[in-house]
Amino acid sequence: MNKGQLGYALRALRQASGKEAKTVARSALMSASKLSKIETAKAAPSVGDVERILTAIGVSDEVKEEYLAVVRAAATEATAWRLVRRMGVHKAQQQQTRALEAHMTLLRLFQPALIPGLLQTPEYIRAVLSRHELGEDVLTQTIIARIERQQVLYDSTKELRFVITEPVLRWRIVSTSRMAEQVDRLVSLSRLPNIDLRVVPLSRQQQDVANHAFVIRDDRTVTVETVHAEIVVTDPRDVSLYVRKFDGFASAALSGDDMRAMLEGIRDEFLREQEST
Repeated sequence: MNKGQLGYALRALRQASGKEAKTVARSALMSASKLSKIETAKAAPSVGDVERILTAIGVSDEVKEEYLAVVRAAATEATAWRLVRRMGVHKAQQQQTRALEAHMTLLRLFQPALIPGLLQTPEYIRAVLSRHELGEDVLTQTIIARIERQQVLYDSTKELRFVITEPVLRWRIVSTSRMAEQVDRLVSLSRLPNIDLRVVPLSRQQQDVANHAFVIRDDRTVTVETVHAEIVVTDPRDVSLYVRKFDGFASAALSGDDMRAMLEGIRDEFLREQEST
C-alpha cells in the first residue's frame, strides 16, 4: 500500500467496521467532508488525521502501526504561512492545535524568542498576531481562539512543560507595564501543579544552540515554526532528537522558587522603568 492508496484503504476499514462516516468523523475531530476527501484520495491526511480515524474505527494496534508507517514515509509535513493566512489563522491553526492538545497527555515546548502562546496575556497575543497582517475581525477571532486554547492549562490530566530562554522575558513585544503583567502571569501559572516552567539564564554556560522554537506532543509529533511555514515532524528518530534537545535545555534551566525569583526581579525592573517615564 502506498500513500495514494491510503484513503481508499481507510474507507474499506471503516465500511468493514460497520460505522457510518459521520460517526467516525465526529470521533476523529474532523468534518464529514474532510473524511470524505481523505477516503477518496482528494486530500492527503496527516499522521494525526490517520491516527484519529483508525482510533475512531477501532482497529488493532498492529493494523494502526501498519497504516501509520505509510504516512510516516513522508516524515515531514510543511504548511506555508500564506496558506494559513488564506484559510484564516483562527481556523487553520488555533482550532487544529486545540484538537491536538485535547488528545495529548504530555506537551514539551521550547521557546527562545517569544512567550509561549499558551502562556500569553491577551495584549501580548494581539502584539504577536498583528505581524500576520490580518483584518481586525480575523485578528479578534484569532485572539479569542488562542485564549480558549489556554483552558488546557487547567486540565489536571495534562502535563505541560515549558522551557524558555532569558531573552524571551526581556524582548519588548509590548509596553513595559504590559511586559510586567506578562511576566507576572508566568509567575502565577508556574504554581499550577501540572505545569513545569523553566528559564535558561544567560549567565549559564550552554552546551547546545537555541536554534528555534518547537513543540513536542506525547513523543509522537514535533511542530516547528519557521519564517515561512509550520513543519510537523513525525519520524520517531527525528522526534527523539528534539526530545534530547529539550531535556538538555531543561537540565540547564532554573526552576521552582529560583526561577520565580528571577521572573519577579525582571518584572520589578519593568515596573521601575514604567515609574520613571
